[in-house]
Amino acid sequence: MSTLLIHHPVFAEHLVPFGHPERPERIQAVEEALAGDRFSALVREEARMADVEMILLCHPQSHLDAMRHYSPSESMIRIDADTTMSPKTLEAALIAVGGACQAVDAVLDGDAKNAFCAMRPPGHHAEPDRAMGFCFFNQAAIAARHAQRGHGVGRVAVVDWDVHHGNGTQAIFWDDPSVLYASTHQMPLYPGTGAASERGAGNIVNAPLAPGADGEDFRAAFDGSILPALERFAPELVIISAGFDAHSRDPLAQLELVEADFAWATDRLMDLADRHAHGRIVSILEGGYDLKALAASTAVHVEALMHAG
Repeated sequence: MSTLLIHHPVFAEHLVPFGHPERPERIQAVEEALAGDRFSALVREEARMADVEMILLCHPQSHLDAMRHYSPSESMIRIDADTTMSPKTLEAALIAVGGACQAVDAVLDGDAKNAFCAMRPPGHHAEPDRAMGFCFFNQAAIAARHAQRGHGVGRVAVVDWDVHHGNGTQAIFWDDPSVLYASTHQMPLYPGTGAASERGAGNIVNAPLAPGADGEDFRAAFDGSILPALERFAPELVIISAGFDAHSRDPLAQLELVEADFAWATDRLMDLADRHAHGRIVSILEGGYDLKALAASTAVHVEALMHAG
């Protein structure tokens, strides 16, 4: 089996104001990075549109209705200071959800050994009834629920190494012990959540990192907190919220990771997935706002996934 790459041209059509960090050039940089000969073995599929039922796995109908109401027919509108909708935004967000569930289907049906979803807008800040932090629907959380409801998976782990804490994913699974949410992130930093004391029903593991923390600190947090919790939980599927904004080049934060740190974390999660989840991993792009760092980090991450098993 091969690694599956989920993509779609509409992800570049979600427009943002000039100077906004979550810009279309991000997905273009990722696609260019994965176009080389060393990625020729990737199986590439266009993402499919989400069904309404997928959205309702983690968001109420009122949230979907609000996003439809706000969606502009021309120009752009702001949902909040950071989060903007253009005419293609809602379509891109819905296809991102559909693509994440499509990746889950392929991995759990045995059609792919693992998958990477190259998509935007990101999702991990989206709370059940609130779009925020560049995010509209929570792809990673919906993918986890889709695995459970659509495939009968019992335990799903969502591992988030974006530099910003995934407040939305944490909120969705706060009191649900069937999903483990584990996050490394800079603190203090937007959105202000993610303290180690935030533990939900014992299923939330936060390992915050101080500004200036480097790869050694990141690896220590992974080895000391994240991986032991995952071992105890023994997930049947691992979903990665793969943000690459903890890179030293990123303009929105102050961590000092490099590409090798993301490759190392990918390898560690693949080892764990081999032991507990038959190697099943679905990785979903979140943040990463320096184009060079985003492209290089995505490349090593996907290359590691391709070498699984």
